[in-house]
Amino acid sequence: MPTIKDVAKKANVSVATVSRVINNTGYVNHETRKMVQDAIDALGYVPNELARSLFRKTSNIIALIVPHISTYFFAELIEAIEDAVTKKGYKLMIFNSKDDIGLEKKYINVISQYNIDGLILVANTRTVKSYMDLDIPVLTIDHILDESIPSITSNNVLGGELAAELLLKSNPKKVIHFRGPSDLITVVDRAKGFYQVMDQKNVDVYTFDLDFKTPDINDIEMFIKKHPDVDGIFCSSDIIAIYAISVLQRLNYKIPDDVEIVGFDNIELANVLFPKLTSIAQPIDDIGTYAINNLMALIHKKKLKQKHIMLPVMLIERDTTK
Repeated sequence: MPTIKDVAKKANVSVATVSRVINNTGYVNHETRKMVQDAIDALGYVPNELARSLFRKTSNIIALIVPHISTYFFAELIEAIEDAVTKKGYKLMIFNSKDDIGLEKKYINVISQYNIDGLILVANTRTVKSYMDLDIPVLTIDHILDESIPSITSNNVLGGELAAELLLKSNPKKVIHFRGPSDLITVVDRAKGFYQVMDQKNVDVYTFDLDFKTPDINDIEMFIKKHPDVDGIFCSSDIIAIYAISVLQRLNYKIPDDVEIVGFDNIELANVLFPKLTSIAQPIDDIGTYAINNLMALIHKKKLKQKHIMLPVMLIERDTTK
């Protein structure tokens, strides 16, 4: 692999001159610059981005910390963010926290050492001060970490309300809410919207908490058997809804004739299931675009017009509701 010294030798210039050309610093006349660029092209030299970032005190890299990289929703969100980052001429460095505080601390050290330009935080962290101490622009998605840190969120309360209003059209007698982890703000907000609409109509709602990433299908089956006369189900994620559909079909419930079911997130799988899943859609592409635009503004020391942005959600009706 060619080095900067090889380039300098081929172009018959000093290493310092090659460095000025690569980093676009200092004066280099047009003829010398062309000689250096020709040598780079001929040798196939690729500059060491880490070394350049240390020299420039900037890296053109955005860090993203997510709680679980393997879930469908976060996979789609990562893709949307990466597309938006690339359009700005930056690169994306992804960290998977797995809801592990120890891993988060390691990632914070990496971010502080490598001149990362900005950070998007999706992880459900409790180490607020550590992120504020990084001294780089930080933006959160899906929750407000601190009033001083900008955020992009979906209107989760509205999503719960839309799900409840749709199920109420069929006058349900007993409704199950398969909720995500109750310590997550997104879960709390979705439940809040759902319960307040159901309470207004005096409909009984029976709640069971499940893991977002790997919901226990045996728990779902147990709870449905405990409430065999259920006629409506709201799930805090599409993945939970997919598990619930599997259980209902195995127990010979007809969907949506016997039981209607609504999910949340509108992941791609929702539209290819049988039956296709009615879901609350989050504007994933818009989340990525808003996040990067606002982070870029912070990186360039610009004041945001709005620190906390809440984006609307949308009900997508399919085959699991009437």
